[in-house]
Amino acid sequence: MRETGKAPARPYHHGRLARALVDAARRILEAGGPTALSLRAVAREAGVSPTAPYRHFKDKTDLLAAVAHGGWEEVCRIAAEARRAVRDPRDALTEIGVAYVTFARENPALYQLMYDATCERTSMPEHMRQEGSGYAQVRSALIAAGCDPDDVGELELQTIACWCAVHGLAEIANFKGLQPLQAAMGDDSFPRAILLNLGSFNPRQAPCAGRKPRLASGA
Repeated sequence: MRETGKAPARPYHHGRLARALVDAARRILEAGGPTALSLRAVAREAGVSPTAPYRHFKDKTDLLAAVAHGGWEEVCRIAAEARRAVRDPRDALTEIGVAYVTFARENPALYQLMYDATCERTSMPEHMRQEGSGYAQVRSALIAAGCDPDDVGELELQTIACWCAVHGLAEIANFKGLQPLQAAMGDDSFPRAILLNLGSFNPRQAPCAGRKPRLASGA
């Protein structure tokens, strides 16, 4: 287990304590995995009293759910940034995918926790459906690229297909057999090339290709 930098003991404003605890939990998670996490360890890492975490989290499971939720919020943010970074809305899907794979590569323990928490539910987490979520960003990018927003069923299938594609790529990107190719191509070039070989991410091959692009939403 890697050492985490212990924060010096200091008082936290009540409104910031939960954030400080989640940040501390995330550092411990990436250093030693879920088994290294405990409310006591998180309190120590955050530099607060052992009882402080109980002001916001009833147990470790509650804390892990908050950490996972923070991960999904970060996915929302990077997806929005990826869309804003391109001029042609048809390129947005690819850039969202690259950003997503990069996030998974840089935060492997958090990424795993996010899906572990999701798999324990009987339905998709509510925040995944909200406007501005990573999932909603993909759907909006498809509409901006020309998909018919009124064809609800097809749009939903396309969104799910894109999400499955980037999740699958994130899962296999660290396979040892792929490392030489990734090293030769570069961290961003490899996932981008893979995604461009998938129809939904390639403006020239996508089902929406040839339709008039719509303006991207501000989401």
